[in-house]
Amino acid sequence: MNVAVLSSLFIFFSLACFQRLSAKTLAVKEGEQALFPPRGWNSYDSFSWIISEEEFLKNAEIVSQRLHPNGYEYVVIDFLWYRRKVDGAFTDSVGFDVIDQWGRMAPDPGRWPSSHGGKGFTEVANKVHQMGLKFGFHVMRGISTQAVNANTPILDSIKGGAYEEAGRQWTAKDIALTHRTCKWMPHGFMSVNTSLGAGRAFLRSLYAQYAEWGVDFVKHDCVFGDDLDIDEITVVSEVLKELDRSIVYSLSPGTSVTPAMAQKVNGLANMYRITGDDWDSWGDVVAHFDISRDLSAANMIGAEGLLGKSWPDMDMLPLGTLTDPGSNEGPHRKARLTIDEQRTQMTLWCMAKSPIMFGGDMRDLDDPTYQLLTNPILLEIDSSSSDNREFPSVTALNGPGTGKRIISRRIRKYLTDKSDSRVLGLTSCEDSKPDGWSVRTLDQDLAQICWNDDSGSRYQAPFCLYKRKLPLASDADSINNQNYQGKHHLLATYGMELCLDASSNRKLAAKEFNRGSFSPCKWDANQMWVLNNNGTLLNSHSGLCATLNTEQDVSGGIRGWIATGEKGQIYVAFFNLNSEKTTISANISDLDEALPGRNLKEGSCKGSEVWSGNDLGTVGGSVSMALETHACALFVLNCSG
Repeated sequence: MNVAVLSSLFIFFSLACFQRLSAKTLAVKEGEQALFPPRGWNSYDSFSWIISEEEFLKNAEIVSQRLHPNGYEYVVIDFLWYRRKVDGAFTDSVGFDVIDQWGRMAPDPGRWPSSHGGKGFTEVANKVHQMGLKFGFHVMRGISTQAVNANTPILDSIKGGAYEEAGRQWTAKDIALTHRTCKWMPHGFMSVNTSLGAGRAFLRSLYAQYAEWGVDFVKHDCVFGDDLDIDEITVVSEVLKELDRSIVYSLSPGTSVTPAMAQKVNGLANMYRITGDDWDSWGDVVAHFDISRDLSAANMIGAEGLLGKSWPDMDMLPLGTLTDPGSNEGPHRKARLTIDEQRTQMTLWCMAKSPIMFGGDMRDLDDPTYQLLTNPILLEIDSSSSDNREFPSVTALNGPGTGKRIISRRIRKYLTDKSDSRVLGLTSCEDSKPDGWSVRTLDQDLAQICWNDDSGSRYQAPFCLYKRKLPLASDADSINNQNYQGKHHLLATYGMELCLDASSNRKLAAKEFNRGSFSPCKWDANQMWVLNNNGTLLNSHSGLCATLNTEQDVSGGIRGWIATGEKGQIYVAFFNLNSEKTTISANISDLDEALPGRNLKEGSCKGSEVWSGNDLGTVGGSVSMALETHACALFVLNCSG
């Protein structure tokens, strides 16, 4: 029997063993959470918010039959499971939600009939557990506007009954921060005052109930990225530590995330989004390359997490049969990414060890999508590889950027006309970028806050905003006055009643910048700013700092990633982001430099390429492949030395 046949048999039996063991391998050890990137299915990409109990359980059943053997274990209901599906109900509508006497969200019994009688999701969770899976759902920040309007009492889940302190019972209006609403659902939810015992008690009552229902996974939205609420994340994390039930804790959304911001939360959670919503567009796929590179370089992949590890989350995979963003419809169309683009997405997600959450309708799972989701080499990389990082020493042998070694740079363009490509962004105040703001006094009563532009461009005027003291708050907001002394509104034009908002008033896709926006001035933390002595401009809604970025073209170029397998194999991925066919190459000597101690040299490696199925045999001084537009290559190298 020749060597090639023996090699093929070895790979076949190894992959078969991996598939049989993957579900067991990914199981969480007692007392430890998310030791591997969580893997499962989420309803959002295919059902938006309108999924029913029958539809959810059918999808879960198919997950248990077809994906669970490959380590997919979570089935997650995304947002608004408490909203009645009636005329007039949509993402930011008011008055259509089901809440209990304590102001907590309850499943809509019209869509979730087993919740009748105050049973919540208990029966759904039990059925999911009987399938061998774990049950999760999506929740929003803080408390709902509907509960605040009803002024529901706060439950003391420790003592039972209404929460009492200082000789009185506390209600929703006592803890609600009406000036800190969720920016992309402003009529739906707002933060709670976690400095109050009643505010902490409300959050504790939520998660205690989730544990009683049998929840294993919570996706907590509107608390991260541009909407960062570190106080609420911290309180929820502490509550989860106290529960008798293990619950994996996920944060969302991920707009404006930086390594410094990730370092604020990784120890408090198990996964956290790193971009806006990922949909089936090439721009959304490309948007993940830079941020995943930055987080891997900062050693955030598999860093310490809540009772275990934490993972940068690149969002659900919008493959198969989908709905549309913000839709009131269920699944009705096929994914728009080409098969090459889908392979690129799945390969990047796995090389960066992102959680893998499939978003398509399981009832219409086609074979190409199934084969991609269950590719054993990709899943092994996602769960078991190490040293995962971008490998910049790749060369384009033809096409755009021919002969350039490092194409994974950001492309910075300064315009030669008077167009302004600058966009306002948010970042962690600990980053080095945001300390470029200063005051420019115009007269005794008028001043601007300006960005000190060091770009060297003589074609752009300084970026400045007019500052104005906050107006007096209404009586309802006066309790918060002391928290906002010294803060300012920022206006684009003096005298104009339009103030700068830090966060977008809608959900952003991964490819979109947060450009900042102006809206009528109001008493809202999203419009409150303070200029610190160190030159940072701090926003009161998220605690993030403003920075000015040049909008960059990241639509082209080539990228490379590397990782090391459990048995010493080397994984090398090439990505062609160009709009034309490009040949990409990497030298074995550069791999040796990137992997100290391996002593790699010409002729020391044998390999294969996953997507073509090609056996490379003995590799000479380099590996290379011609890749179609937006395609990728994944090499598996077994090297001696």
